[in-house]
Amino acid sequence: MKTILALLISLSFIMTASAKGPVYHIVHFKFKSTATRKEIKKIEKEFAALEQKISAIQSFEWGTDISPEKLSQGYTHCWIVGFKNEKKRDHYLVHPDHKKFVEILLPKLESALVVDFIPKK
Repeated sequence: MKTILALLISLSFIMTASAKGPVYHIVHFKFKSTATRKEIKKIEKEFAALEQKISAIQSFEWGTDISPEKLSQGYTHCWIVGFKNEKKRDHYLVHPDHKKFVEILLPKLESALVVDFIPKK
């Protein structure tokens, strides 16, 4: 009985924590050496357009690496996409416009680094 109660309490905590927000979806891109400037510009434009196409997006910022530390390991682009909560983020991930963007991106992408987090205060 104690085990079941502990499991229920843990599950309740996980469900409550996952309902909190906001959620920030941080995406870094490293493009293939064969990707042209024109192709990369198209990808930038297509990703930026998602803000207007997907209502789940609450905030959207992006830029290219300017760090003097030179620790980017070849990742040149960073995108910060904000959502009200995990449910909204999950909706974005499977949205047809996001999937269409990924189809455009993948042939030019060497690798991506993605971290999602809920801010701690």
